[in-house]
Parts: sequence; structure tokens; C-alpha cells
Amino acid sequence: MRMVGVGGGLCASLTGTDNYSLCFTNLYLLVNSVSLTQLAYLCVCSTGCHALHPVDKSGKQQGRLPGKQNKKEIGIHREKCMLLWFNTMLNMRGREILVVLCLALGILATKSLGADVTYDHRAVVIDGKRRVLISGSIHYPRSTPEMWPDLIQKSKDGGLDVIETYVFWNVHEPVRNQYNFEGRYDIVKFVKLVAEAGLYVHLRIGPYVCAEWNYGGFPLWLHFVSGIELRTDNEPYKAEMQRFTTKIVGLMKQEKLYASQGGPIILSQIENEYGNIDSAYGAAAKSYIKWAASMAVSQDTGVPWVMCQQSDAPDPMINTCNGFYCDQFTPNSDKKPKMWTENWTGWFLSFGGAVPYRPVEDIAFAVARFFQRGGTFQNYYMTHTKRNINLFIKFVLVANFQYHGGTNFGRTTGGPFIATSYDYDAPLDEYGMFWQLRQPKWGHLKDLHKAIKLCEPALVATDPNITSLGQNLEAAVYKSGSACAAFLANIDTKSDVTVNFSGNSYQLPAWSVSILPDCKKVVLNTAKVCLFSSGAHGFINSVTVVPSFTRQSLKVDGDSSDAFQSDWSYVNEPVGISKKDAFTKVGLLEQINTTADKSDYLCTVFKTDEPFLQDGSKTVLHVESLGHGLHAFVNGKLAGSGRGSSSNAKVSGEFPVTLVPGKNTIDLLSFTVGLQNYGAFYDKTGAGITGPVQLKGFKNGTTIDLSSQQWTYQTGLQGEALDLPSGSSPQWVSKSTFPKNQPLIWYKTTFNAPAGNDPLAIDFTGMGKGEAWVNGQSIGRYWPTYGSPNGGCTNSCNYRGSYSSNKCLKNCGKPSQELYHLPRSWLKSSGNILVLFEEIGGDPTKITFATKQIGSLCSHVTQSHPLPVDMWNSDSKTARTSGPVLSLECPLPNQVISSIKFASFGTPHGTCGSFSHGNCSSKRALSIVHKACVGSKSCSIGVSSNTFGDPCTGVIKSLAVEASCT
Repeated sequence: MRMVGVGGGLCASLTGTDNYSLCFTNLYLLVNSVSLTQLAYLCVCSTGCHALHPVDKSGKQQGRLPGKQNKKEIGIHREKCMLLWFNTMLNMRGREILVVLCLALGILATKSLGADVTYDHRAVVIDGKRRVLISGSIHYPRSTPEMWPDLIQKSKDGGLDVIETYVFWNVHEPVRNQYNFEGRYDIVKFVKLVAEAGLYVHLRIGPYVCAEWNYGGFPLWLHFVSGIELRTDNEPYKAEMQRFTTKIVGLMKQEKLYASQGGPIILSQIENEYGNIDSAYGAAAKSYIKWAASMAVSQDTGVPWVMCQQSDAPDPMINTCNGFYCDQFTPNSDKKPKMWTENWTGWFLSFGGAVPYRPVEDIAFAVARFFQRGGTFQNYYMTHTKRNINLFIKFVLVANFQYHGGTNFGRTTGGPFIATSYDYDAPLDEYGMFWQLRQPKWGHLKDLHKAIKLCEPALVATDPNITSLGQNLEAAVYKSGSACAAFLANIDTKSDVTVNFSGNSYQLPAWSVSILPDCKKVVLNTAKVCLFSSGAHGFINSVTVVPSFTRQSLKVDGDSSDAFQSDWSYVNEPVGISKKDAFTKVGLLEQINTTADKSDYLCTVFKTDEPFLQDGSKTVLHVESLGHGLHAFVNGKLAGSGRGSSSNAKVSGEFPVTLVPGKNTIDLLSFTVGLQNYGAFYDKTGAGITGPVQLKGFKNGTTIDLSSQQWTYQTGLQGEALDLPSGSSPQWVSKSTFPKNQPLIWYKTTFNAPAGNDPLAIDFTGMGKGEAWVNGQSIGRYWPTYGSPNGGCTNSCNYRGSYSSNKCLKNCGKPSQELYHLPRSWLKSSGNILVLFEEIGGDPTKITFATKQIGSLCSHVTQSHPLPVDMWNSDSKTARTSGPVLSLECPLPNQVISSIKFASFGTPHGTCGSFSHGNCSSKRALSIVHKACVGSKSCSIGVSSNTFGDPCTGVIKSLAVEASCT
């Protein structure tokens, strides 16, 4: 490492060396001969010990990156200097100490130096430089702190500049004025980790977040503040909103995390998608938005604020776009940049629904179109919620584009009926460990980001000149001085075409964009998933990875079924009232107002010995609920259950019952599955049994309405009050046999952690519905019996044409969620405690672990693929003129390619795991690939007839390979 800079030059000139240790050793030796003038100059130019950067052998400076990354590198070298000087400080006297003090003051002054973040009509401007910024969302509570560094690093490796996150009010202030910033909620730690990785942060304070998060991120206590009306010009609400916003801003300032303080936060957001529903609030919406903007600016963060989906966002707020496509979006001022805060990479999963996914070709097309038409900031988000079609016509559903979705641990899901998995088909999958990159999505987007960054000098210099090349064909050229970049788009959904641009011909597949960083040569086409990305040691093929899950018993040391069963203990949850805090009221009570969401459950009990129930007749119990589900018991026996759905949470059930002479008891157990998180006045959406509750079908034809009778209420379960989820309560019963397939049972067992570090999940097949805890931490609600419809799924999805949340579905006719993420960091090597509350009945002995492993690595590259993006700036003429290359690399350390399952050069077709030979195929392909790859961690093979021979002349050929790693 050599020193560069004014101070570095001074140090070198004074001491004759640019080596850290020698520099300061020699400087110390020279101190007594240095004049006061030199000391003063040294003090002023004390950057000599903290503006250090690596240089190559020729003296060319390396590793200087603009903006925050440069400052971070400076900080690293600054700390080295301080340590070196501290070691000599104790032996210094007089002017030696003066030198140290001068250097220390200079170091501290530089350390506190912040970045100047502004914006103009083209881009966000950092320290006077316009920037093209690629962003991705990671929600810190949806993963564990142990996962954060790897998630952030993989995001950076994927080409992101910015990490975007919401701030979740309800987890930080579950009780008014009682705050929680620990564990998964340690937002300061998360932001600092992003900074350590050299990335920026966009902090979306909200404090309303939506996000398929329970109650939209609002704490439930807010609902009970006297006189409050949420998200409108209401003084009690504005006071609470300002108090929490100030709390978060103050916390960030205290830790010096805003860019103006030298931190990573370059943008903040106030409110969230209010423009989608503001018309329902009338004139109060206008004054509320003006107030929110003014309140945010008054926080004096030193960075710009944004409002997404808010066309009337007042200056200086930047109004931004959310959606699957934002190329047609225009800011509300020609002084503001075109920004995309939520690009939805997939869609969220609901219990009872199929699994949505979004082809990477369509995502890449949407991103390229955005930059083609003037955008300079876009963010991938993972999720969002339903939209009222009457209020938001363009999209029925809205979601941010999540780079990592994660898991809805505990009772954090919103919706209602949002599943525990929040995978979102994001580039980084739910498990977020080691090789958990969703390929080819992650790799193709990484190449897209590189291609866009190659265009950055032209993109930030000028506005695009957009011209038509024909029907559904468009060219956008950015040209300023020597900088030139072009985007060629074919927005037709069916026809591939060849276009002429600037005297050259270019093939444009349907629904694709070609990017030309020099206005001449294509570096990437969005429809051609080139599967190349750069690694530390050359080109790594972003192969398609087919994961496999290996099941194993919950008991690694239990051989027999009898031994396995004997390790379970249980507690029966009583039907009806079992807690001392039960109370009686006339009439039926709405659930959320009654429970304050302290539990999913509200027990409602009616007891009677009225004469009209003494004839022992069979009748029908009719129950209506606002949602989300209920279980009806008559005289302690389950009479029936009902549930709503993500499209209609309400329940209307009719259950045949037999009443007995004398006293009869009706117990209704109502449950919620996450509270509403989106819509105008969504906070007023109720839940629970509000009636009518009726007995129908008597012999005399009468109907008896019980709704206005006296009912007894109990919030939550007895097991919750006894702290059964911790596993340490003394109430557990251990017997050689235990109840199975019965409702309202608590189960407990201990288990050893599965060996290895592979991502881990629990398969709840055999169970009904409930919640699970491991070592006292809730992994969320499980519901394997709520499956998706049989129809609507396709084996493949055509990326051409506009995407919607129901366009590409899989997993039809199966449980919506079968596997539930169990973080490795929650486990001990042995003695782990698993607790289940089973609501409707199941067999816990059927539960298994599932470890996620690599099934196959695949790649399919054609002769027409562009060169890898990394070769664009290659100085090697050979590299620039060589053909496409197929590369494979095992993702985990110490793995090698152990076998080639399939190899074909010619016209192969199919997808990973189901490749097949086409009409022509080289007979040498398998042996050539086997020789090149087996036994190696990685291999690269030229995709050309020179390598494999020509099995069919005049045809564009491709190479498809499927391999295994061990």
C-alpha cells in the first residue's frame, strides 16, 4: 500500500518513503529538525495520514470510488494512522506532541466531514456529482442480524449502490414511549453494516409503511388515542407521527448516520403511497400532505426527502413512482429527478393462494425502459398490498421491489392472510445464506446494472433524445461531448425485428431493450439472459440453480417411531373461558377493539338454560364474522369451523348442532391472520364475530337471535398466559401416548440441530393450523392445510407483455406454504425446544426438517449472446472479438463439479432439470464438457463450432449444460 494525496506527498517528501510504518517512524525521527512553518503546513495538510489509497506498480491510483465509498476507504486508512501515531505518542515531548495533536485534529475534522446531497432535474447529486443509483430493499425485521452482513454484501455484489428499508413503528414502540431497538429491530446496527459495505441508505420513515406488515406498521395503541384519525389532518395523529419521526431522525443523527454528517443515509421518505387513497379524505388530505412535508423538512437531516405515489408532493419533496413499470412516469416539477422507489420483482404469497413469480426478462425490460426514458434512480422492492381498484385504476395490487424478501416471523404479517414466507421471488431468496442467489434473476440483473453504469457519464449529462424506429420501436440517445449512450426498445409483445440505427443493423427480440454504452455496440439485451457476471477471479456464470430440499426426522437420534413419540409432551387448551381476566358484556364485541391485537384469539361464550333450548332438537348455528376465521364449539365439542380468504376476509358459517335439555354452552373462538395494512381508513376495518349469531331450524320453524344476549369474553389463550411458548412452564404432560388430530393442543419436544450450515426449514405437513416457536422465538403462523386452487398455474410464463400479480403462478393444488424458515442462529447444537399450538388438529410426529441444497447447476448460452458485460472495457482485442462463453462454478467453498448430467451443443431445449436434445446435437458435447469441468471448482467453455464441430450448418446453435457439485 502506498500513500497518495497532498499530505501523503508531504509525508513522503519529509521522510523519503510512502510506506505507512516507515513514514511515521521517519517523521518522528525528523520532528526535532522540522521548522515551525513545516509543522504548521503539516497540520493544515494532515490529510497525509488519512487520504491514502492503493496504487498499482506504475503509480496509477486504484480503488478511488466517488461519494461515500471513497470516504469509507479514507476512514480505514485514517484509523491505521491514528494507531501508528498512538504507539509513539507516549515517548514524545513538546513539538512532537504538537505534531500528533495537529494530525489528530485534521483526522477528526475529516472524519466529521459530511457529503452534500441535493438533486436537480436529472439525478440525485452527491458532492456536486450527478449519480445513477441502483437500489434494493432489505427489511431488517424480516431477517436476523446474523444474516444482515451477507445479505448486504450479496446486494453489493449484485450491483446495488443503495439499500432501502422501511422503519417499522410497531416493533420499535410496541407500547407508547417504550422503545425497542434490539435484535432484529436494531436499525442502527443495520444502517451501520450497510455503511461498512460502502453502500448508501434510503430510510423510508413513513411512519406508515404498508409492506404487508401487521396494521401497516402502526402500533395498535395508536388506534386508542383519544380523538385520533389516522393519516389525515388530525392533531392527535400528527402529534404522534411527528413525535416518532423526530425519534427516528434523532437516533440517526445521534449516531451520525446522515450523509450530511458523514453517514450513509442519502434519502429519507415521509408518508407512503398516500396519493393512491387521498381522495377518500377530501380537503383534509391536501393540508395533511403539506404539513407532513413541512414537518419532515424541519427535521433538518441535510438530505432530500421523497414522497412516493404523491403527484402533488410540495417542494422540496421529490415525488416518485411505484409499480411494475415506471418508464412513463414524470415528476411534478422539471426541477426534480425521475425516481422509481418500488420496482416489484415478484409478488407476495397469501395463505390460500398460488405462488407468484416474475420472469427476469420482464424485470430487466422494465428497468432498462425506465433509464431509457430519463430515469436515474430505481429501487427493487419485494412486496406490497391490495389496492382499491376504484381509487387506483392502473394497478389492482401494489408492491415494492424487494431485493430480499425474508420471513414474517411471529405475528408480523399484514393482509390479512399474508403467508409467513415473504420470499417475493426476489433476487436473494428468503433464506439469504451462502449461495442463496435466485438464478438467473440475480445474475442477469447484475449484468443489467453494469450495462447501465457503463452509460452513466452520458445519462447524467443530458436528457434523452427519443425517436421512433417504427411501430412499437423506439431509440433513446444520450449524447454530450464525447459521451454517448443509446437504448433501443422493441415494445411489441410478439414480433422480433431487425432495426437500422445510425447505419447499423440490430436484432431486437419482442419486449426487449438493447443497451449500447457507446451508441454503437450492444453490451446487453434484456431478453437474452446471458448468465455472466464478474467474480473475484474472472467470469462466473450466473447459472440457473435448481434447489433441492433434503428431509430428515426432527429427531436426529430417534430411530423408532415409538421413541420419537415418547419425546413429545402436551397441554390441552381449554374450550371456553379459562382465565381470570374474562369479562361479560351484553351484545357482540368487535375483536380488534377488544383484544388490542395482544393475541390472534378472542373467545366468546354464551351459556343458557332457556326453555326454548330444552327440547333436545337438532338445529343450525349460524355465525357471521368480519374475519378472519372461527371455530364453533357446542357443549365442549367442535361443531364446525369457517375461514375467510385474502380476497374476502368475512366468514359466514352454518353448523349443524344438537342441543341438550337444560344448560347449553356455545363457545366461539375467533381468530385473526394479520391485520389490514392498506386502503383508505383501513385502520377502521374490523375483525371478529359481530353477528348475527342465530339458532335456526327448530321444529316450530323459529329463528332465535343470540346477538343481543349476554356474552362472556376472554382475550387470548390460557397457554399464552401460562407462557407455554417458552417451553419452560411446568404444565407440560409427558405420556407414552399423546393426543393427535384434535383441536386446541399445545405440543413440545426437544431436538438437535441438523448438521452443517445449509439453510434450514421446517415442513409442517401433517399439521393443521397454528403457530410455532423455537427456543422461545416465533417462526410464525403455519397453515399447510390451506392450499391454493387447482387451476391458474402454468409450467412456464411468457415474459412478453405487461406483468400482473396473477400472470405467472406455480404450486397450484398444493399448500400455499409448505416450508417455514428456521434461522440457524436461533439454534444450539442440541437441546433445542420446539413448541406448537395446533388449532384445528394434526400429528406432530410427521414434522420434518428440510435442509436446502443445490440440486443442479445449469447454463444455456447461444452463439448470439453478447460478450460478458465485463469484457466491454477490456483492453484485450482477443477478449473483445471472442465469442460467448459458458461458465460453471460451484457456489460453496470446497465444492467441485462432480458430474455432468446433460450437455448438448446444437438446438437443445427445455429448462434446468429437463433439458433435452433438439433436432441437431454434437456427439462430442458431453465428453468435451466432462473433460473441461469434472473435478474442477469452475470451468469455462467457448460456445462455438470450433469447440464442438458443426452439427447443423446455417443454424444459430447453443450449448446447454446441467451439472452437479459435491
